[in-house]
Amino acid sequence: MGAQWKQKWRELAADQKGRLVGKLTREIQVAARLGGPVPEFNARLFAAIAAAKKQSVTRDAIERAIAKGSGSGGEGEQFQNVLFEGFTPHRVPVMVECLTDNNNRTSSEIKVLFKAGSMGTPGSVAWMFEHVGLIEASHENKTQDLEEAALEADADDVEALELDEEEQAQRLGGKFYCAIAKLDAVTKALKAAGWNVTTSELHYRPKDYPQLSDEQLDEVTGFLRQIDGHSDVHRVYAALR
Repeated sequence: MGAQWKQKWRELAADQKGRLVGKLTREIQVAARLGGPVPEFNARLFAAIAAAKKQSVTRDAIERAIAKGSGSGGEGEQFQNVLFEGFTPHRVPVMVECLTDNNNRTSSEIKVLFKAGSMGTPGSVAWMFEHVGLIEASHENKTQDLEEAALEADADDVEALELDEEEQAQRLGGKFYCAIAKLDAVTKALKAAGWNVTTSELHYRPKDYPQLSDEQLDEVTGFLRQIDGHSDVHRVYAALR
């Protein structure tokens, strides 16, 4: 067999990288379409570009995505935003946000993923979530008070943001929640206060979290990975901590 297994995993890694780049550039397209092509005046686009650069998406790919989203150069591309509601195994509510140019295809494929031997079921769960604005950001001054920073930026709530070990030693992270209409203003206020914004987006925040055993949690996360692996899936919101 030689080193065939190495080639297999290289192909899997390349496929996963391609899916990630596709989702990041699609977010740039949507942000540019909704708020315009200038990052300085479009907080969601600014954060989307920052996230793409963090994953080494090329400058050319970012510029093409902005052009497609804004319609400049005749490259306009339209996606429908479609939401699917349901439960994972063990009745964890989940909202699946898709961006698609073919609603019929995406709907049928997502329904198959929900039902295919995973105990996932469609169902109405939107009432179990709050539709809010979410800003994830970090600050070099670790003595910052998160609640005070949220108050000054006019955010409604804040939680600590988990960072990797290297970042945690250097920065303080926060997840700031606000009303949808205030998302752009809160994002700009945090940036003005020295926060490095990495996410600025609409978000479904769970109101409650089911208790799960470790075995149950493994089953739920396996199901969510299957859903998230679909190329049209943009965001997955599940009631998991």
